[in-house]
Amino acid sequence: MGNKLYVGNLPYSVRDADLAEAFAPFGTVTSAKVMMERDSGRSKGFGFVEMGTDAQAQAAIEGVNGQALGGRSVVVNEARPMEQQRPPRAGGGG
Repeated sequence: MGNKLYVGNLPYSVRDADLAEAFAPFGTVTSAKVMMERDSGRSKGFGFVEMGTDAQAQAAIEGVNGQALGGRSVVVNEARPMEQQRPPRAGGGG
């Protein structure tokens, strides 16, 4: 179990501070980040929260997963490592 959590199904109005506030009752929130679209600056509807310890992360999953945040039932689980970027395409054309 890691201490980094994926939080999905977030309302577009939720910001980093809102996310940190929702997870604070379960322990130390070392970071909380709502992912934003680069061009529009609008929320992508998911984010990541990093808790102080694995035990706090587990408590946060149990306490927040399925709960309403801003009117939506959020999904919380352990974050998976980022997938490798797509391999470069073989150049061709000619």
